[in-house]
This record gives sequence, C-alpha cells and structure tokens, in this order.
Amino acid sequence: MRILLIGGTGTISSAITALISKRIASGERKDELWVLNRGKRAACLPSGVRQIVADAYDKESLSKAVDGLQFDVVCYFIGFELNQVIVAHDVFAGKIKQFVYISSASAYQKPPASYLITESTPLENPFWEYSRKKIQCEDYLFEKYRGEGFPATIVRPSHTYCERSVPVGLHGAKGSWQVLKRMIEGKPVIVHGDGTSLWTMTDSRDFAVAFTGLLGKKEAIGQAFHITSDESITWNRIYSDIADALSECLDRAVNPVLHHVTSDRIIKEGRAYGYDFEGNLLGDKANSVVFDNSKVKALVPEFKAKISHKEGTLRAVRYMLEHEELQVEDPQFDAFCDYLAGL
Repeated sequence: MRILLIGGTGTISSAITALISKRIASGERKDELWVLNRGKRAACLPSGVRQIVADAYDKESLSKAVDGLQFDVVCYFIGFELNQVIVAHDVFAGKIKQFVYISSASAYQKPPASYLITESTPLENPFWEYSRKKIQCEDYLFEKYRGEGFPATIVRPSHTYCERSVPVGLHGAKGSWQVLKRMIEGKPVIVHGDGTSLWTMTDSRDFAVAFTGLLGKKEAIGQAFHITSDESITWNRIYSDIADALSECLDRAVNPVLHHVTSDRIIKEGRAYGYDFEGNLLGDKANSVVFDNSKVKALVPEFKAKISHKEGTLRAVRYMLEHEELQVEDPQFDAFCDYLAGL
C-alpha cells in the first residue's frame, strides 16, 4: 500500500511511523510510507519516509501538495475542527481506499451509564468542547460514508503516551515535568478525587500495532474502534508507579505525597489561575472506565497490549530525566498545587 500520514510526528503518530518504517526496512511489508506536515520535526522521521511539507488545513495547499500522487490509505491525526476534516474529505474523496480519522475516547458518554466502554457506548460529552468537536467530525465522516461511500474508519485513542512525556492526571500548560519535580522534592502532588477511580494508560508502541493492523482492511470501513491497553489501574497506583520509576532512575527513594482534592474544587479554584479543568476531569479522567477491546482484536488478532503502565512509565521517566529540554518548569502550576495543598 501507499500510506500517507497527515501528522506523523506526534505522540501517537510517531510510534506508527516508526513501526511501519521498521516493517518496510525488514521486508515484512512492501508498503510506501509518506508523511505530510509542516516540517517542524523532520529530524524525527525514520530514514526512507517520504515527507511532504504543506498546510493540511488549507485546501489549496493540501491539494497542490498531493497533486499527481496516488495513495491507498490516508491517516488524519490532526483533525480537531469540522472545517479541517471537510478540507481533507474534499481533497481525497474518490481518490483513496481508506481514510482513517483519529478521534478520541473522551467522546464517549460522560458521565458513563456503565463503567464498561464498548464502541456502542453513546457519544455525548457536555463537559468538554474538544470532545464535542470530535463527535462532530465523526458524524460528518459517517454521513459521507453512508451518503457517498467515503471510506472512513474512526479510531478512538484514550490517554496514549510516548517516551517524551510522563502521563499524569493534572498538569499545567507546560506539561508534566512540574509534577515530577514536585515528587522529587517531596512536595504534595495533587490527585483528583480519592485516587481510587480506574483509568487506562496506553503506550503508543502498543497502540501502533493495532492501528497499523486496521490499515487496508475492508472490514474496517464504516466502522469505529477504540484502541487501549487492557490494564485498568487506580490513579493512586499511577502516581505510585511514577515514584517508583523516579526512585530507580535517581537511585534514591522518592516517596509520593499524594494530596487528594475533589474534581469540583480543582475546577473551581483553577479558574482563578486561568485554568479550565472541567473537560479534562469531568469530561474525561474523573470517571472510572474500563475499555472492551474485543472489536479491534477481532480484526487485528496480533494486537495485545504488552507494555504495562509500570514499564512504560519507567521508559518515559528515564527519557525525560535524560533530556533537559523536556524539563520545562511551570511556576504558575506549582503555585496552584501549593495553594490546593495549603502550603
């Protein structure tokens, strides 16, 4: 197949780019891989990947960039607004065999009627505009599938991470480093609720196996799939795993001081600091969820999430400690955490 990834260097898509490239290099696949983006992270692309530099949100720019090129599969990682997805549809309609749109599992019903999430769980999120926009994009693509046969496949990730960032429940605008820094310094780390609700973290390398298995599958056309780990753990355990990883990497004990605060208070107090945590919490992480991955496993039997949260967290923590450019301090978020902890 000739595969085009629109994006290709983000948290999720980097692992997919790497996996496809590896399989091509080993001779396992005979595909041709292209990546279209603005070229800001070109150095991250594996050798052999063909890059197109263009603005995917601009119809003229995108049309000109792919003019004369034929692709079997187009994967769209950067569609956050309906008008962006419309541009992609208008450029590729009638020219490709599959269009894979990366949506979000946060689009599922909040609060959920059942803790067990399947692809038939309703899409409804009154707390997060981001999720509602993803639902709009999904509705549009399925309408085009039903009305004109546009070959759409929807994929819904949930809290998928790579080595460049340690996943946490709450952080400021500059990422998760400040949370790790507080943990290293023995300062209280804010945990929403009592920390016992269940959550699922998915390593991007596991996600990539399932995702690439859907490419070129006729059975995936007109269907939606979520792809997550099968490991459901509490938020207290998530922060404990981070502390264990820090202890191993720093070769000294890092004992987490978890300060539990209700989601409602975090949202209310956060507004004074310029934060809007309603979508992130009530629209997503404050809910206990367990994902049923039977649907994607039926179509991609080789998929099994093998990387535990503990293992993936250790990799991410080690990588962050080894790369100073990722250690971006966030004094504003630090002050907010101190305030909530009563310091």
